[in-house]
Amino acid sequence: MTATPARLLVVEDDEVINESLTLRLEAQGYAVTRAFDGPGAVEAFTADPPDVVLLDIMLPGFDGLEVCRRIQAIRPVPVLMLTARDDETDILIGLAVGADDYVTKPFRMREVVARVQALLRRVERAAELAARPTATDLVVGGLTVSPSARRVTVQGSEIHLTPLEFDLLRVLAEAPGRVFERDQLLRDVWGWADAYGTRTLDSHVKALRAKIGADRIRTVHGVGYAAEARP
Repeated sequence: MTATPARLLVVEDDEVINESLTLRLEAQGYAVTRAFDGPGAVEAFTADPPDVVLLDIMLPGFDGLEVCRRIQAIRPVPVLMLTARDDETDILIGLAVGADDYVTKPFRMREVVARVQALLRRVERAAELAARPTATDLVVGGLTVSPSARRVTVQGSEIHLTPLEFDLLRVLAEAPGRVFERDQLLRDVWGWADAYGTRTLDSHVKALRAKIGADRIRTVHGVGYAAEARP
């Protein structure tokens, strides 16, 4: 039996980039729907919810950040941001509204395909974890991570994390004090086999620190990160 191809939504107002992405992704075997502005993106998402969204930030109608807010409110979905802006503030805002990853223009098509494949693998792994027996809560100081419920509390108050932020925190919390190398975190959380996403990892750590407290994740310069095993 032939497997159903993953469905992608490409949202990009530049017609040349949109078409180039679509043709490359279709050549990889994906079913691709296209949109060129904010309202059209939400309409396309609602009509046929995709497995992954490739989303430009600068769009007519309303921007990609607003698109991301609206579609995540309809149904959580992995989002790969396409941005011409390399400003850290813009990137952190994108991650805060539910984006999982980003690539900066001009990008290599091979890298975009690799990112999409990694997002799809992460969705599969999350489904496998959800099917396992209830896991024990992870307690690190005043921080509690509940893998089965995918909930995080800090000093008893629930903290809202994106799916990727949760997965990153869970890996760190499973071994408090252990230093995870960047490459290992990219493999374990993102499913990447290369170091393309080092900046993405650093951005996610910064966003996560803003939510749970900066001192709960320790940076080991030149190596990686560790959950601080504080009392």
